[in-house]
Amino acid sequence: MSTIIDSGRLAEHNAQLRAGLNADYEALGGMLARRGVDIEKLTAAAQGFAVALPSWGVGTGGTRFARFPGRGEPRNVFEKLDDCAVIHQLTRVTPGVSLHFPWDKTTDPAALRQQAESHGLYFDAVNSNTFQDQAGQEHTYKFGSLTAINADTRAQAVRHNIECIELGRVLGSKALTVWVGDGANFPGQHNLRGALERYLGSMREIYAALPADWLMFIEHKLFEPAFYATTIADWGTSFACAQTLGDKARCLVDLGHHAPNTNIEMIVARLAQFGKLGGFHFNDSKYGDDDLDSGSINPFQLFLVFNELADAAERDGAAFKPAYMLDQSHNVTDPIESLMNSAVEVQRAFVQAQLVDRAALRQHQEANDALQSAQALKHAYRTDVSAILAMARLRAGGAIDPVAFYRGSGYRDRAAEARPARAGASSSGIV
Repeated sequence: MSTIIDSGRLAEHNAQLRAGLNADYEALGGMLARRGVDIEKLTAAAQGFAVALPSWGVGTGGTRFARFPGRGEPRNVFEKLDDCAVIHQLTRVTPGVSLHFPWDKTTDPAALRQQAESHGLYFDAVNSNTFQDQAGQEHTYKFGSLTAINADTRAQAVRHNIECIELGRVLGSKALTVWVGDGANFPGQHNLRGALERYLGSMREIYAALPADWLMFIEHKLFEPAFYATTIADWGTSFACAQTLGDKARCLVDLGHHAPNTNIEMIVARLAQFGKLGGFHFNDSKYGDDDLDSGSINPFQLFLVFNELADAAERDGAAFKPAYMLDQSHNVTDPIESLMNSAVEVQRAFVQAQLVDRAALRQHQEANDALQSAQALKHAYRTDVSAILAMARLRAGGAIDPVAFYRGSGYRDRAAEARPARAGASSSGIV
């Protein structure tokens, strides 16, 4: 496997920090042993965890007001892969990359796959885009895509999704994520039932084009760009559509696509219970679909989500395999740093959820002991597992302190020199 950043410098970085990590790891191991927990099992679990990167996330994001380009932004999908390779080299937890078409469309997908494999990467779910009009597009999506009243517009959106499947097959992907911004901004603008009927009609055609070993992830979002009624606005509508379409259709949960204070962990439990939880887009939010760094606002909620995932894994065993991906917009930070931090925070929540004493929790629940039930979760959440995560990275060849090493590596300076800023050159895809 080829590496972007010099492995010798990485080894020097780790050598400087190893003694301190060993001491922290030994101390944590002793504390966990008193609780009957084997730290080595947790470290192995951490090494086995993975969360995919969004190709568009390595470019600078923006808002509907403005976008402020960053230094050394990737200008095409091949440069995006280089940035993703750096993230995985240092964190060792992000081997998958999720592409977004047509932003990431290339005339040489075989070369793209070869480059990914040379960096130890693979392609996760591919994403379609019918929420923007593209250059040369015959029919506009201004008034909808898969739900458009115009049949030719719907057919165009269906063809695009099928093209995404074909591109994904060449790249080795196994899933298609479908999110549409279709909806209405005024009462009466749409027949609400008719819009969903048209959506299902379009999705049936896309579903029929799925290879036998593929999944379709249906992503819901409460609002934006539609502000009165979004066609796929909530997990109930997503679930009903997935049930209607068939076994290969699953629901994708984006942590920022809900009303404020929604109990997302309960949604996770419901979808897992009925076999329709397909995966996640991890991010964080304060007010709406903010796409902030994972764990930066509400890390306890992230832990509670993983607590339900751990419960589902215990119940359902190896058959329970949700897809994990970051989906964030980085407006004021270096995207590589934010994605590294976020991947580590998602991994942290995963490991903390393994610390829940499920036998004790069940006893408290069966005794109707509300306080001790809550404390069983808090006991795991309050445990600082940073040494486990760092040791997992070290053993896998990553960096003990990914952000510190990245900042000292000069990668961003080299990228800025190799990728001079040009108007419209960024391939982030974000406005």
